Amino acid sequence: MKKSIGSKTIAFPAPVFIIGTYCEDGRPNAMNVAWGGICGSCPPAIAISVRKQRCTYDNIMRTNAFTVNIPSGEFVKEADYFGIVSGKKADKFQATGLTAVKGDKVNAPFIKEFPLNIECKVIGIHEIGEHTQFVGEIMDIKVDQDCLDEDGTPDISKVDPMIYDTAASTYNSVGKMLAKAFLIGKEFAK
Repeated sequence: MKKSIGSKTIAFPAPVFIIGTYCEDGRPNAMNVAWGGICGSCPPAIAISVRKQRCTYDNIMRTNAFTVNIPSGEFVKEADYFGIVSGKKADKFQATGLTAVKGDKVNAPFIKEFPLNIECKVIGIHEIGEHTQFVGEIMDIKVDQDCLDEDGTPDISKVDPMIYDTAASTYNSVGKMLAKAFLIGKEFAK
């Protein structure tokens, strides 16, 4: 039997996306965003949602660019910090000791120490209640070489991305592979 728990922001899993932008004074900023994900294939696109009062909102509106940085589990403390301190009040890169690198394709920094970085240019803006959803066309993806498999594809077990439990407000690691997508379900197509 199912029990109704009402309308809440619960969906499993939620990503841990660290969004890189430049402040008006040129200082790099990073913000933890859990409301986001891939939203299109052609062009490849990713969407993130940010509240208007955030420094990141102003930065994206001004530059029309952002990066999505995927931290591995070893950076859980830094990722959490990026979500609890405002870029209006702190230099988050100085505080964490992480390295901001200027993007090659867009006017936004990526985080050198994180294994996967996605450079995006804004192609859509949608108001959703107290959040603004930014749709970014993926212009480039950078991956640490030691996180690639033999085919040159990012290996999720090597990237070791964190996920966010929206119900319990906890960070978790990705579990074991269950099956190969677009293959396991074919047994029903007989």
